[in-house]
Amino acid sequence: MPVDSSEYSKAAVAFVATRTTLLKNPTEVELLNIQYPVPSRAARALGREMVHSYHESEAAKALKTSAAALKRAGANAAGRYVVGTVAHELASIVANDRADLIVMGSHGDTGLKKLLLGSVASAVAVSCTKPLLILRGAQIPKRDSLKVGIALDGSPYGLAVARFVARNRDLFGASPSVSLIHVVPDLTKIVVPGWIEREVSTGIKPEQVEAMQNAAFENVFKPAHELLARAGITAAEVRLVGQVPGDAIAMHVTKSRLDLLAMGSLGFGAARQALMGSVATRVASRCQTALLLVREK
Repeated sequence: MPVDSSEYSKAAVAFVATRTTLLKNPTEVELLNIQYPVPSRAARALGREMVHSYHESEAAKALKTSAAALKRAGANAAGRYVVGTVAHELASIVANDRADLIVMGSHGDTGLKKLLLGSVASAVAVSCTKPLLILRGAQIPKRDSLKVGIALDGSPYGLAVARFVARNRDLFGASPSVSLIHVVPDLTKIVVPGWIEREVSTGIKPEQVEAMQNAAFENVFKPAHELLARAGITAAEVRLVGQVPGDAIAMHVTKSRLDLLAMGSLGFGAARQALMGSVATRVASRCQTALLLVREK
């Protein structure tokens, strides 16, 4: 868990502290604080010991409070700090860490520009190949059992999310409410690109459209149901129709007031441009729900 003294970081710590079911089992939490380097001229004037003392003192403000809160909740928490820039050090550390899950708070601004260009969470997301839970905004769910949505697209990445939820059920509480979400296109019409986009009827009969959409839903949901059932999780189904999956999912997440949305991701590494086009990014830019991104190599 990357932590600082911000309200968003405190909210992320508070979220982990509410994982009552998870924390009944031995749980290791490593807290990480990033300290910016002191400018070289100032560092020479102050001396190495003074600079070291300054970094330790500043890091302790975040680490000690966070560790104490987690220990009171039952976690085995330890902290450390490194000196460097957040974007470089944090991204590098989480990319190479052996943690089962990276958890971090984020300001939760919506809008693609703010999300992709101004967020530390975004810098971590494009380089992290571990499961990453981003808690957005200062408000977090306080109950143990969460209302969780799993977005599926029919790919192995979506199934990796269902597998993660099944294997780590305790993270979501004693009795989580889980729903599977999939979006199919509206086959009754298509959008023709051009100077002025226009919708054109496909001519497919309504009953044929319904049959094809239902078949698509069944193909996507069935393997996920099987994975979750092995962990004793019965999931509801959310069948959405829309031309832009990210928009349809975001609308459902907001309307249903989900505590957390779990999604698969291709894991493009440092290719920030590639992430910009993903469904996960589109969803993140349109709602402030906590996001669990699972990337399987």
